[in-house]
Amino acid sequence: MAELGKKLLNSGWLAARSSEVNFSGVELTTTHPPNGPSSPWMDAVVPGTVLATLLKNRLVPDPFYGLENEAIIDIGDSGREHYTFWFFTRFQCKLVVNQHVDLNFRAINYSAEVYLNGHKRTLSKGMFRRHSLDVTDILSPDGLNLLAVVVYPPDHPGKIPPNGGQGGDHEIGKDVAAQYVEGWDWMTPIRDRNTGIWDEVSLSVYGVSTMLNMNDFCKAQPVKITDPHLVSSFFDDFRRVYLHTTTELENRSGWVAECSLHIEVSIELEGDFCHVQPLPIQHLSIPPGASVQYSFPELYLYKPKLWWPNGMGEQPLYNVSITVNVDGFGESDMWNHSFGFRKIESYIDHATGGRLFKVNGQPVFIRGGNWILSDGLLRLSKKRYQTDVKFHADMNFNMLRCWGGGLAERPDFYHYCDVYGLLEFWITGDVDGRGDPVSNPNGPLDHDLFLFCARDTVKLLRNHASLAIWVGGNEQVPPDDINTALKSYLRLHPYFACGNGNEDKKLSTTIDPCLYLDGTRVYVQGSMWDGFADGNGNWTDGPYEIQNPEDFFKNDYYKYGFNPEVGSVGMPVAATIKATMPAEGWVIPLFKKLENGYIEEIPNPIWQYHKYIPYSKPGSVHDQILKYGKPKDLDDFCLKAQLVNYVQYKALLEGWTSHMWRKFTGVLIWKTQNPWTGLRGQFYDHLLDQTGGFYGCRSAAEPIHVQLNLATHFIEVCLRLHGSGVLKVVLNVWCGGAWWLRVDWGLIRGGALSGLVVNTTAKQLTDVAVEVSVWDLEGMCQFYSVHEKLSVSPKKTVPITELKYPKSENAKPVYFLLLKLYRMSDTAVLSRNFYWLHLPGGDYKLLGPYKSKKIPLKITSTISIKGSTYEVHMHVENISKKPNPKQQQLHKNIFFQGVRHVDYDKTDNKQGGIFQKLFKSLSWENNGPRVVETGGNDAGVAFFLHLSVHASKEDRKEGEDTRILPVHYSDNYFSLVPGEMMTVKMDFEVPPGVTPSIKVDGWNFNGGITVL
Repeated sequence: MAELGKKLLNSGWLAARSSEVNFSGVELTTTHPPNGPSSPWMDAVVPGTVLATLLKNRLVPDPFYGLENEAIIDIGDSGREHYTFWFFTRFQCKLVVNQHVDLNFRAINYSAEVYLNGHKRTLSKGMFRRHSLDVTDILSPDGLNLLAVVVYPPDHPGKIPPNGGQGGDHEIGKDVAAQYVEGWDWMTPIRDRNTGIWDEVSLSVYGVSTMLNMNDFCKAQPVKITDPHLVSSFFDDFRRVYLHTTTELENRSGWVAECSLHIEVSIELEGDFCHVQPLPIQHLSIPPGASVQYSFPELYLYKPKLWWPNGMGEQPLYNVSITVNVDGFGESDMWNHSFGFRKIESYIDHATGGRLFKVNGQPVFIRGGNWILSDGLLRLSKKRYQTDVKFHADMNFNMLRCWGGGLAERPDFYHYCDVYGLLEFWITGDVDGRGDPVSNPNGPLDHDLFLFCARDTVKLLRNHASLAIWVGGNEQVPPDDINTALKSYLRLHPYFACGNGNEDKKLSTTIDPCLYLDGTRVYVQGSMWDGFADGNGNWTDGPYEIQNPEDFFKNDYYKYGFNPEVGSVGMPVAATIKATMPAEGWVIPLFKKLENGYIEEIPNPIWQYHKYIPYSKPGSVHDQILKYGKPKDLDDFCLKAQLVNYVQYKALLEGWTSHMWRKFTGVLIWKTQNPWTGLRGQFYDHLLDQTGGFYGCRSAAEPIHVQLNLATHFIEVCLRLHGSGVLKVVLNVWCGGAWWLRVDWGLIRGGALSGLVVNTTAKQLTDVAVEVSVWDLEGMCQFYSVHEKLSVSPKKTVPITELKYPKSENAKPVYFLLLKLYRMSDTAVLSRNFYWLHLPGGDYKLLGPYKSKKIPLKITSTISIKGSTYEVHMHVENISKKPNPKQQQLHKNIFFQGVRHVDYDKTDNKQGGIFQKLFKSLSWENNGPRVVETGGNDAGVAFFLHLSVHASKEDRKEGEDTRILPVHYSDNYFSLVPGEMMTVKMDFEVPPGVTPSIKVDGWNFNGGITVL
């Protein structure tokens, strides 16, 4: 008897080009099945694409390496038949008489014919739709089943124009498919247009699971649960909560099914206690062969743990389970889903004109990015998704916008957004076909297909707490009939409309909110409408190139309240360039000086192919890499690029935060990552190594943050939560061994000064202080001050004081600035922010000779190992000088521990509580501390330190990439002033048989030093 529930069929597949297979689908699944990877058959990548399968078998070069994509024939030249493929597998499934089974394809691209044991079924067109086939009657009696699927590419794959462009010739826009596959200004064309079985394949077994006597077999009723919808409503200031649940139930038997329905909500609390909230069993009769929609009575919960976005609180996920039993026969089907209790509202903010998001009644200042997809060959996995999403949480982002020309992302992606608190901004699709040339200005040819895919995707994703808003199009609106239909499908239930006045009483409407297709999230017709960009659909997002860092802080930099796309550079580290390009791609750009004094960068052809964005903008931005001196080789260029990346993106987010709520409600960076080895708009590369920009964002997007306004040189403290309070600043300046000035300010009103503390949390920040220190290249502290007894209201950016050092007579041309916000009661650091700066009109070329300084470090490491997982705490101390007694405690950088992400997946197992207990019970192998001291006798700032993990190899080849990726660092690309120390936490997995080593490199550590 087959076990109830879902069984994945994601392994053991073979594939072959259809033109090379001489048998029909009937023959392949009866008399002539392939016996293994023997020509023309090969091991297949499922889920994945045809191109991924060809690459796995080395039948095409790596399309993401160098210019190798040019060696792969494009479907526009070869014709669709070249990328039409058979996929074949065997699986075991033997049912008893009272069971049914569905064969499920969660997505294929673009259409397919399915053969199972000689029987044919057809899968309809559309990349973003689910397919479910009842195969109960065609399973093999002996349990061994043969499955063959022939997958056809999109109907209109298009051709790639000589000059490329956004979306190629836009023919792909005639189909309901991803449009990036014809290439974009950040992406090379995907030669097979992502043809394949690109999402999971599974069996769903349902029906009575208890053993019956033979007289009862013919009377058993299989009842199936389909697409439950979960909605929560909140009252009495979120203390009283109701869960509304509806589900489709299908009776596939010829008899009336007398059903008992059970719903249960559970969550593991502290210790081993698992809280369970059940509802009394419900009874329902389902006519033979009928499908019904059933709504459970509301389930009441008192003060459940609320789900919050990243940086605002925790992300508790409850497990909601629904079970249907057929009376007299037993369990027929069950369904589980993790669910976060939260209320999302969104509307246009009157003060700024920008779109405002609220979660659980609290406004959320949005700092996030635009997401494309993990991998251009659709080699998608839970592990990769978890890394991708956690990286964004590590950057302190709170929103991702799924770009319309990419994927309707998979449930696993949204699951990890639920786990890590990333709000999701989902676009149904470009419905494009518009551009140059114009292929179909009315969107996809089949509007009904598009709308079917949209409805199906909403059902697939709507129960995820992270999903915040639906958007009809990217930088445009859908055709009128599609837009009208989407507005109707996604209309809000009255309770979830803003200003409904229902917060303090039970729902009065007779329509249960869970009966809507969604009903809880706003629909916006386009990404530049209704509070995004200028709100009217004009091209008012961007820009997309290098900027002067100080410009981000200026009042006239961006006019509108919410920018959905603003982008810049994204050069990875040198090791990634060497791993993804031949030696011709290691040549750095030529720097051509123009008549106006600006520099034009001329990259090599491989960089051009990989969409490199230069670090100069002739006419407005001088080359930011040359500000550090002309790079001598690839390593030097990439190191300086990381410096620029760090400064560029930190300034972008700090600039937006400086105007938080007064001018802006949010910003989304274009973009955060690349689905291939591109050279623009990324905070980590396709190999999963972070850039300097990653850590610039991590610093700037802290919930509580101290920063320097680069346009005014005022220090600012930012607190991003709602509330009220009084700010008192006490300025103490230490100079010449004595305190010589003390100034007290009372209430400082917004705009009076521009140095800021940022508080984006919902809590008042009280009894805190800001330490300011300026350091020169000789390791001397040129300026020191402390601002005490600060009180910062939630959701505020508060000016503190002007940094006057650059105006002083003895100001150094290049200097370092260290800001620390800390609690006065215990000196716990709430925010630490480090800058390297030059005087107006200057540059950073003096940092060139500074590289020769040898700054001694003391590094103490502790390692914990669990299987292949390593957790390393590395305590790094700059021992070139002892700290001033006044600074000694703060130099320890003991950070306040706020909300921390749990690195195990709380909801990956149906028995979530048991899984957590098992995780906790696994023992770590702990090693004692290891101490390493680097050489050096110079005093100064240990500048731009970078940690990396490598595989230890005695027979390492020249140029071999030994990095172990991915690694999650609590910080990187950091600097330490004399006497200062920092603890960096690292988490990573090590391949079998590999011993890891950890290296530190940096501005003063050229070539790197192995420290563990």
